Amino acid sequence: MLKMMTFQGLPGQQTATHILHLPRDPQSQLSTSEAKASMWEEPSRDPVVPLEVEVAPERNEEAARKKEKKKPRGLANMFSVFTKGRKKKEQEGEPAPLLGQGGQMPTVEELKAALEQGRLEAAGPLLALERELVALAASGSADAEELVRRQSKVEALYVLLRGLVLGLLGRPLLAAPERLRQALAVLAEQEREDAAQGPGPASLEATRPRGWLRQWRDEVARAADERLGGAPDGADDPGAGSQAERAFLHMGCTMKNDLEAVVERLKPLFPAEMDVVAVYARSYHAHFAAQLASMAQFELCPRDTYMLLLWVQKLYPDDIINSPKLAGELQGLELGSLLPPKQVQELEVTFLSNEVTGVKELMARALELESERWAQNTAPQFLDSHWHSELAIDIMQILYQAHTKARNVTPDLGSQIRPMLLAALTAFLNSYLSTFDNFLEKGRQLSNYRPNVMANVNNCQLFWTTVEQKWQQTQASQNFMLSPLRDLKSHSFAILLQSLFEDLKPLFKKAQARWSAPEQLDEILATVGGRLPEFSGLRDCFREELMEAVHLHLVKEYITLLGRRRLVLKAVEQQLQLAGQIEANANLIQSFCTQHGSPASWLNPAIPTIAEIIRLQDPNAIKISVATYATWYPDFSKGHLNTILAIKGNLPSSEARDIRSILDMSTGTREPTKALFSLIKVG
Repeated sequence: MLKMMTFQGLPGQQTATHILHLPRDPQSQLSTSEAKASMWEEPSRDPVVPLEVEVAPERNEEAARKKEKKKPRGLANMFSVFTKGRKKKEQEGEPAPLLGQGGQMPTVEELKAALEQGRLEAAGPLLALERELVALAASGSADAEELVRRQSKVEALYVLLRGLVLGLLGRPLLAAPERLRQALAVLAEQEREDAAQGPGPASLEATRPRGWLRQWRDEVARAADERLGGAPDGADDPGAGSQAERAFLHMGCTMKNDLEAVVERLKPLFPAEMDVVAVYARSYHAHFAAQLASMAQFELCPRDTYMLLLWVQKLYPDDIINSPKLAGELQGLELGSLLPPKQVQELEVTFLSNEVTGVKELMARALELESERWAQNTAPQFLDSHWHSELAIDIMQILYQAHTKARNVTPDLGSQIRPMLLAALTAFLNSYLSTFDNFLEKGRQLSNYRPNVMANVNNCQLFWTTVEQKWQQTQASQNFMLSPLRDLKSHSFAILLQSLFEDLKPLFKKAQARWSAPEQLDEILATVGGRLPEFSGLRDCFREELMEAVHLHLVKEYITLLGRRRLVLKAVEQQLQLAGQIEANANLIQSFCTQHGSPASWLNPAIPTIAEIIRLQDPNAIKISVATYATWYPDFSKGHLNTILAIKGNLPSSEARDIRSILDMSTGTREPTKALFSLIKVG
């Protein structure tokens, strides 16, 4: 992922492939004693000769016994792999030990020349010179000036050797494997000598322990600093992301590629005790963590805050520490997080705040642009046979992207932002309703008024399905959140049906004189049928809901019309005839509405049951019918029942009172899910 990364909302991709190197020359950083050791020429009065020490025989024997007793300590044994089989390798053509003229120990000049040529074989004779110097100082047979002169020469040679060894180990991928093994062998030899030698004679300047292993680790740390701190790719490209983004990506890619090279190419060459992978990993981790900690101290923009958090919580642990090639090597090192937990928590709080603020701003802007299109009388798209608006899609994408963004950091962060986004959506829907209601009131004269109304009704479907399917929550919370959409839909239906219902008013008034005649109802239904194509721009589900509203209006108006006639029929035959006519009209209404897609089966018994009450003559049977009716329509009141019973002119008042008492027993049993009789005025 780090080699080809595209972050959501972040432009550009970057790759990085590097090789390990140490840009600094180890010789550039010398100790005080090393700086002094720069005398390469013997004084003109002395010939160039090897360092020789005249020591009493008994002292030589004593020194030999001490050397035999001394055993390597610490890292003394860990480089033995490089010394085993040395004779065999020499027989195979490898360089023989360095010898001077005539097979004697090489002179200082010869060692200097060999080291300048990069010959690591000079390390052995140089160590012998150092030991002879220590023995000479211990014997007390040389004056102080001579010791200083000779030690200066030895230390000057060590400066060259150290530069050669650490130069190879500092640029391990540029060295031939055998050269790398030689350098490691020299390092091992020096570590053994550090462990074997004590403080040394007081007449010599202390040079042990030399600590080349520690210096190698320091060089690795410096290399990590320079590798990760280098200029990232695309530094001058404004389209390559922010400075922080480029820095994160550069450090991540460099660290991953470099550590993979260490595992694949250096680990097989370095002894296990050197922990080469761990040394490099800890150095790179320390630099990475220091850089991120430094960046976290500043007030970052929202984009950089997200990127910092993403690297700490997701990319660094998943794509570097647990990457396929590095997981087995790095997991046991317990490198830890790039930032301490408290700082990570602070970043998360800042990120959540930034993200929710951004979501609110984006949603408000989307609504503003949409309302401008309404006001400018811009027609919505006609897509898949219905009027279409992009508003709902835009809003849900804004929410989805914010949720995904947080979840990509950690699942827990995704869980934390979820209720915040739902609260932002609830606030948006209320704002949406208020803005749309303003348009409903002020935009009636616009030619694209009705298409825009239908497009916004269609918007509700995506909001509903997304909230119900993707943002599961309690039913109460869901109802509260979606209530503005229900209001938007009902307000829109009222506007869309207003002219139709106004056209039906005179027809119902005309039918009041002969309300039971089929031809009057046919005219009403024909008028409705002629206007239904106006609503074809609605999605099927909303067109069905709108047809349900038409169905409700027809049933309501028919029952209202029945009460306005104030018929009083004393003859049973008249009541039976009226009941038959009412039932026939009920069938016409039900058949028409069902044929045109009304799903309102709950309205089917509304008119036929009234006909049944008028038809029945047995009070107990009427009671049963009324009780059943009240369970279907809890808003059916005594006033509505009185209007129906008043038609039965042969019903005694006492029996009518008993029938009405049935409603007393069922009153308050349940609230109506849908209103019918509460829409019908009594009196």
